[in-house]
Amino acid sequence: MSAQIISGKDIAADIRSELSGEVAKLVAETGVTPGLATVLVGENPASQMYVGMKNKAAAAMGIYSRQITLPIDTSQDELLGVVAGLNADPAIHGILVQLPVPDHIDEGLVIESIDPLKDVDGFHPMSVGRLATDSGEFFAPCTPAGVVEMLVRSGHDPAGKHVVVVGRSNIVGRPLASLLIRKAPGGNATVTVCHSRTPDLGAVTRTADILVVAMGRPEMVTADMVTPGTVVIDVGTNRVDDPDSEKGYRVCGDVLFDEVEKIAGAISPVPGGVGPMTITMLLSNTVKSARLATAR
Repeated sequence: MSAQIISGKDIAADIRSELSGEVAKLVAETGVTPGLATVLVGENPASQMYVGMKNKAAAAMGIYSRQITLPIDTSQDELLGVVAGLNADPAIHGILVQLPVPDHIDEGLVIESIDPLKDVDGFHPMSVGRLATDSGEFFAPCTPAGVVEMLVRSGHDPAGKHVVVVGRSNIVGRPLASLLIRKAPGGNATVTVCHSRTPDLGAVTRTADILVVAMGRPEMVTADMVTPGTVVIDVGTNRVDDPDSEKGYRVCGDVLFDEVEKIAGAISPVPGGVGPMTITMLLSNTVKSARLATAR
């Protein structure tokens, strides 16, 4: 029997519809339109595509979107000046500096220069600290927040479940573990975090009620590493050579979908899974920031 397909594309569409209503209500009641600024340094094709998708999605929901594209030789001080200007701009509620930045710019310093109240990516140390301690208002990193929404909205609430997270990055693995153990909706799970140095990884993944894979290794999780009935969320997006494809490559996740789909209870596809949720949660954070700004 095939697994339930957890479509991030469909869930993202539902959330965006809800957010559009929130935006319209906010504008009607306060006159404030949520504003998102994206800053792109250089002409990386993938980054240009991602920024374009974010801006298009924002505009479709009634969110004001401003893109700032800077030449690749922009100095660190110049970039910090742009961020400072956006920090001070009341029309902007969310700031996203598209990563990676050129090598001559200190990525950490740029992230720390963003006003935490406008840190809709959720990467600022204050955001990370508040998430880890579950205290105060914060913006959760978009991909982990999207994973939690996918689980809850597809009927697989993590509460009381053993969730195994494969991957310990600051962008996905670690913040996802923090979200899942919170005493809050979407939390209250028992969490095990695995990584590249975990001995006998399969022995751990087979203990999962919910398995989230975010290692960036194409199709590394195979059927023998998953217990029948497990809920599997695949965060990976990898491009692998495929001479049979018209483009010469195909996009796949970190899970060998064709094998695992046959035994999993539910599984997210790649593409069409976590990817659409990441942009959606960025927009959700922007609306939240605007709402908080009107209350201050």
